[in-house]
Amino acid sequence: MTVHPRNPPTAADRELVSRLMAAVDDVMETPTSYRDTTPLPATGDALPVAQPGVPPMSQRTTDTLRAVMYVSVATVPPGLIAIGILVASEHADATVIGMICAAPAVLALAIARLVRSAGKAVPPTIHQHYTGTVNQHTQNVNSHSRWLGKTTNNL
Repeated sequence: MTVHPRNPPTAADRELVSRLMAAVDDVMETPTSYRDTTPLPATGDALPVAQPGVPPMSQRTTDTLRAVMYVSVATVPPGLIAIGILVASEHADATVIGMICAAPAVLALAIARLVRSAGKAVPPTIHQHYTGTVNQHTQNVNSHSRWLGKTTNNL
């Protein structure tokens, strides 16, 4: 393998380098940001108008969302304390940590299902007031969807 000696720069190389340096200097002198100094328009006394798109949230929705965020943030410190205790006591077993993490979710799901089933347990009270001869027919349909088949008992 033959090694060529380094060629000294020519006049064309020097011209190319000087044009490149001039371009870099020109770019560095051009401002890259601009501050708008015009005054902001005055604010009027007109009421705010709902904008098109997603409608604004009601006060109740905003309060509920705030409560959910506070409760979710409040669960972080106890979890971190539990993790610290498990690591410090050297009993940090994957099964124990899984049970600790899953227990609140299972409890919440059980309470939600209990509340939902309690709402279904009491049938609605129906008050019907008629005058004259009335023929009334009431029919209850019981239907259960379980796994692969559907069982319908019309009694």
